[in-house]
Amino acid sequence: MPNSSSISEFLLLPLADTRQLQLLHFWLLLGIYLAALLGNGLISTAVACDRRLHTPMYFFLLNLALLDLGCISTTLPKAMANALWDTRAISYAGCAAQLFFFLFFLSAEYSLLTIMSYDRYVAICKPLHYGTLMDSRACATMAAAAWGSGLLCSVLHTAITFSLPLCQGNVVNQFFCEIPQILKLSCSESNLREVVLIIFSITLAFGCFVFIVVSYVQIFMAVLRMPSEQGRHKAFSTCLPHLAVVSLFLSTAFFAYLKSPSISSPSIDLMVAVLYSVVPPTLNPVIYSMRNREIKHALRKVLQHALFQLP
Repeated sequence: MPNSSSISEFLLLPLADTRQLQLLHFWLLLGIYLAALLGNGLISTAVACDRRLHTPMYFFLLNLALLDLGCISTTLPKAMANALWDTRAISYAGCAAQLFFFLFFLSAEYSLLTIMSYDRYVAICKPLHYGTLMDSRACATMAAAAWGSGLLCSVLHTAITFSLPLCQGNVVNQFFCEIPQILKLSCSESNLREVVLIIFSITLAFGCFVFIVVSYVQIFMAVLRMPSEQGRHKAFSTCLPHLAVVSLFLSTAFFAYLKSPSISSPSIDLMVAVLYSVVPPTLNPVIYSMRNREIKHALRKVLQHALFQLP
């Protein structure tokens, strides 16, 4: 069997077995990718260009859109290229880069969603202190911490994963490179460093989950104590998009990594991977803009300005 020093490329899981289905999947993924680019690009442009959206909540939304763009751009272009050119190959360096950037954007997004729950907590439970606790410097620091935590997580996991000797072939049973599939190619069934790092990452992820839950318990208690029905509706309307995005992110990720091994198969793993790596970045802009009048107004201004610039 080959070892890691002799592996120059990996073979990814094909999206389909026949040429017709491969081309169908290419056009389907292309449509999804363009929709994600358009949605997140419009959100980013609207927040950056409209001064009324220069608030902490929309600043974090801008960062979320950028992370979603990075996350979906890490996996889909290579999958589309493989489907179009009828190939499965990805270079060793390309696989390592794909795993690194996917972990980076995914980890940073989870950290950012945790920070966004704190932003909603302060806005609703401590409104008089919101300007002090969430000033521009604090927001920049928290956003940098989210990006930095994602970078640290991806560096550690990628370095340890690709330092393992690989002697179980070079076939990755997924349409992109991810840690569980790379570990299946390792010579040893378990590696102490990777196991310790995974346990530490799971502990941090669970801590973020508890923080989000506690924040929303406090938020709901504060909202229910509001005497005005209009005030309760306004408070809920600012929280529901974030809560929906968090629920979508966590439910797809939990199902992907915590599902029973008895229901695991290459086809199921492929569908689940598409679910958690493609669906959230595509739907997040829709969720945030669906019932948000300020976002809709800013998007309308951006589109009108773009149309006026056309010759």
